[in-house]
Amino acid sequence: MALSINANNNAQAGLWEFRLVGEVDISNAHYFKKQLEAALSEKRQSITVDLSDLNYIDSTGLGVIIGAYGTAKKEGLSIKLLNPKDNVKKLLNISGLDKILC
Repeated sequence: MALSINANNNAQAGLWEFRLVGEVDISNAHYFKKQLEAALSEKRQSITVDLSDLNYIDSTGLGVIIGAYGTAKKEGLSIKLLNPKDNVKKLLNISGLDKILC
């Protein structure tokens, strides 16, 4: 399955809102990474990532999120993952990322 990324800068809230639809894996993680990097370089604002329509994420996708988290943290910003499905939530729990990003 493909990945669709909807990105919106919410000026009122002062943050970037991303919504991922489909799957993030090695074949498309670079696209997600470019979107996050572009958002952070365009406007230095915190990011929320809605995972309610994300069916799958592999270690490459998690690596992209971890890298963006590191970049955001250096700038005093945050990344928050919202509404993960049970299978994605399980992976976040196993990796410990739920404690940092959810």
